[in-house]
This record gives sequence, C-alpha cells and structure tokens, in this order.
Amino acid sequence: MEASVRYGEDDLLPLSALQHIIFCERQCALILVEHLWDDNSLTIEGTHLHQRVDDELPRREVRGDTVILRGLALRSLELGLVGKADVVEFHRYGACAEESRRFGLREAIRLQGLPGFWAPSPVEYKLGKPKPDRCDEVQLCAQALCIEEMLSVAVPEGSLFYGRMRRRQPVIIDAPLRELTRATAERLHRLLENGFTPSARAQPKCQSCSLKGLCLPDVAAAGRSAERYLLRQIDAVFNEEGVG
Repeated sequence: MEASVRYGEDDLLPLSALQHIIFCERQCALILVEHLWDDNSLTIEGTHLHQRVDDELPRREVRGDTVILRGLALRSLELGLVGKADVVEFHRYGACAEESRRFGLREAIRLQGLPGFWAPSPVEYKLGKPKPDRCDEVQLCAQALCIEEMLSVAVPEGSLFYGRMRRRQPVIIDAPLRELTRATAERLHRLLENGFTPSARAQPKCQSCSLKGLCLPDVAAAGRSAERYLLRQIDAVFNEEGVG
C-alpha cells in the first residue's frame, strides 16, 4: 500500500505542533502563525528530558532481541509533517516476516549488519503523566505513520514513557487513533493556511501554558471589564511596593 503524496517538502509542519493544536488552537497559532514562544518550568524540564535522550545516550544500542535507535528524523508527505523520534525500537521478528502483511504493509524489515527481520515501534518521552485529550497518543501515532510511509512497514503499536512516573505506557496504533491523527494534521494545515489566531479564552489549563504571558487570557476573559482588570493589576503593584 503506497501512501498518497499530498504535500511538498516546503509544506511540512512540525510534528510536535499536533500536541499544541489539541491543547489549544490559540497557543498553536501563536507559535506557528505569530512565531512567538516562551518557556516556563515545565517546558524547560521537558527540554532537559529530551536532551538527555538525545545527547547522553548512544544513538544505537542493541539489547538482546531489541535494537534501540535514538533521534531518527521522520517525515510524512501524506500528513505534511516533519520531526524527530525520541526512540524507535526494533524488535526481532519471525523468519516469515516478508510474507506477513498488516495494513497492507510488511510487518518487519532487515537492518544493516544484523541477521533476521525487525519490527519497529516508536517510544515518545514525556515529562508528566497521561493526559485526557490524547495529544500524546496523537503525536506518537504520527511518528508511527511517518515510519510506515518511509519504510513501507507496519507499525501497529508504540509506547509513551512518562518521566516523573518512570512508567512506560503501551499504545495501540488502531484505526480510530489513526483517523484522529490524520484529522488533527489536516486541522493543523488549515490553521496555518488561514493565518488567523483565535481569540483568547481563559480556562484552567491556561495556568500550565508557557505562553500565558503572551496570550493574556485573563485580559480577554475580562471583556468589557478590562479596565477593572488593569486597575487591579496597578493596585497590586502599588501594594507590593508599599505605595499610597
């Protein structure tokens, strides 16, 4: 089964942006459309976690029947995405791999310098804990779809490793997750093509967003009472300084 080519190399968007658009369309637009970014403690800690995977560990490691490759560059011309996998594990597969098919693709491939056949499975490293909106699973699924397209090999499952919990969570790359991932990639491209940044809307999750200081959701939520909101800030500054 050959993947359809929908996008050119110049049209590719960051694979990581799938997580942003699921979390908040405004946040995603601030990053991709307005080219804004800011860090907070969570993003810095997350960056350190990924840097350890990229820099402190070997690019290739063989552990028995598992080959571990780190920092593989990925892209999909069907989804219009480009990015990098934290880890792709290749697990030793049966001798009849070439005759087996899943999703219209072979189930395993040969690796240079190693005997037998090997089945790939991406592993994405995350800082905290599983999220209710499936954004981590969508990002992992996009990596799987990139691998399928690039290697013509099926990727039926992957894993999410949560740093604070020190726990790996297996993820089945099933039809509903694949459809959600394709729809999210399409939504991402439409957002950039429209070039429109949605209005801010204050929500509890804004507290953990590194772009809160640039987005200013509390100002937008204040609506006609923006004057009162600003005056409260001014009063707070005066109180901190002991003025008046």
